[in-house]
Order: sequence, then C-alpha cells, then structure tokens
Amino acid sequence: MNVFKNTVLAGAAVAAMIGGAQVHAARDYISIVGSSTVYPFSTVVAERFGKATGHPTPKVESTGTGGGMKMFCGGVGTNFADITNASRRMKDGEFKDCQKNGVNDIVEMLIGFDGLVIANSLKAKPYDLTLKDVFLALAKNVPNPDGSDTLVPNPYKTWKDVNPALPATKIEVIGPPPTSGTRDSFAELALEGGCKNFPFIKAMKDADEDQFKSVCHTIREDGYFVEAGENDNLIIQKLDSNPDALGVFGFSFLDQNNDKVRGSSIAGVEPTFESIGDKSYPVSRPLYVYVKKAHIGVIPGIKEFVAEYTSEKAWGPDGYLAEKGLIPLNDDLRKKTAKAVRAGEVMSGEGL
Repeated sequence: MNVFKNTVLAGAAVAAMIGGAQVHAARDYISIVGSSTVYPFSTVVAERFGKATGHPTPKVESTGTGGGMKMFCGGVGTNFADITNASRRMKDGEFKDCQKNGVNDIVEMLIGFDGLVIANSLKAKPYDLTLKDVFLALAKNVPNPDGSDTLVPNPYKTWKDVNPALPATKIEVIGPPPTSGTRDSFAELALEGGCKNFPFIKAMKDADEDQFKSVCHTIREDGYFVEAGENDNLIIQKLDSNPDALGVFGFSFLDQNNDKVRGSSIAGVEPTFESIGDKSYPVSRPLYVYVKKAHIGVIPGIKEFVAEYTSEKAWGPDGYLAEKGLIPLNDDLRKKTAKAVRAGEVMSGEGL
C-alpha cells in the first residue's frame, strides 16, 4: 500500500457512478472472482462472513488472476464483479483498462504472502533445485551448451541433462496457464532468478529490457511443461498419480496436501511457513484483493466483508487464514493496511 499515493474519495462519488436502487434490486450478494491461489482464503472469509453477519455468503469464483482482472475491470454495475483476488499485483495495463471502463476507484488490499513451490509426489525422492536448474529446464531458449554467449532452443530432456547432480528423469512439469498470476510470478521470480546466472543475458536488461523479459520469462512449448488450467487441485491429483512429474503452485496447496506431495528445496531452502515469512525461501510473492469502491455501500456487505478479511481473527498470525497457509503481514503493515482499506483509500496507479 505504501508504494501508492493513496487518495480518499468522497462517498458521494458512488451515487454518481452507479444507481443504488437498481443495483440493490438486481443483486444482494458480493461477487468475487480471480486467483486460484487466493480463492481458498477468500472462500473461508466469505463463509465466516455469511454465518456471522446474516448477509448472503459471497459468491467466490476461481477464474485465474488475469481472467479475474478482465471481469473486474469490465465496468461498474451488477453485471461486473465487486472484488477480484490476485496472486500478483495489478499490472499497469489492467489498471488502465479499469480506468477506461469507468472503474476509477480501486481499493488495493495486500493480504499476506505465499511461496511458489515446485513439488512432487511423496512416492518419489525429493528434489534439491537451484533457480538456474529451473531456468535451464523450463525456458524456451537457453544458453548454448557449447559455452558461447548465444541462445538456442531448449535441448534438455532430463533433469540430469540440466544438472549432473539431478536424477535422469524426463523433465515433466505441470503448471498454470498464461492467464494465471502464479504463472506470472513463477516467470518473474523463478525463471528470471535463474536467468540472471548468465552474465550475457543479465546484461540484456540494461540494453533491451523487452528482449531480456522475452528470454527470461518465456516457458518452453515442446511438451516438457504441461499447462493444467486454473485448478491447482488438479495438479495435486496428477502428481499423486505420476511420481515422475513436478508441479508448480502456491504454498497453501502444499500445506493442505502434505499427505500427498512435498516441495522441492530451492537453493537448499525448503518451502515452509517460516522460510517464506522470513524471506529465506527465494520464491515468495505478495497476495492481493482488489475492491471496486463504487460498489461499497451499494452492494450490501462489502464494507463488512473487508472488515472481516482484515480482522486479526482472520489474517493475524494466529488467525484462521494462517491455518489455511497464508503467511501474514508483519504487525505494523497489517495495521496500516487495515486502516487504509477500511477507510476506502484508493490506488493512484503510480508505480505499477
């Protein structure tokens, strides 16, 4: 929140943007879309909110971060979502789409942190990977194995080809599609992290940032990376039935399925609640919820839902979201964020 210039807008703007009577007549429940990673967190808040307040339980849909942003930014009114979950921060292009479609006032709520895991079945041996291993295994184009500063289509077929210390198992990684915030975060944190091990590629960032991102963020399309849609539970099922495969998803799903899968170590650090919280695990990310301010006070219960989400019993260190695998914000950031979002402070879009 503190990277934005926040502006508190008058509640009277709501009436100017959306007809209250029409909205009340058309829909009396909160509509939430977006990230499959944030989905279980928003779902449990929605269930508790519905039981405690008497408001209808919000409808939460897992559409993926990108899909959720399109639905959220489509416009103002009951045909459009009130809230979207995101496993990455809103992009500049998405913010501009919102503005173009009249979604001018957006409340950004940083809810906590998550780690991205590369997991496999408990039936198989654990992996100890580096970010360099991940990049070489999954990038579309990689440095030429002959040692020259050139790029070639990825030639690696097994993990042993990538790193002699790894098993001679065919590379097969099941992960999210391009519409997923998890996919965006994985490219930025894991692939780019490994990409920077090669000086000639790292130098591209200053010379041609678009080329650098193209090289570091583009995943191979030759069958070694398999897209599994927006359903992280499906990845868990596939790993359980195929011990040779690895899967990419958020830590919360690992935490909830530790009877079936384990997370690989990255640079010698295992993905745990503690290692993600203290940032020693190298592939961690912030999670967000975005609220359409024009719908607050019009669609019943949004203000109360936000208050529930930002309550200590929900997102605190001992809250029910931590039990679901959410890594909490520190005490000061939780207090600042709760105060800002409950006041309806909106994002300016600077810094996206």
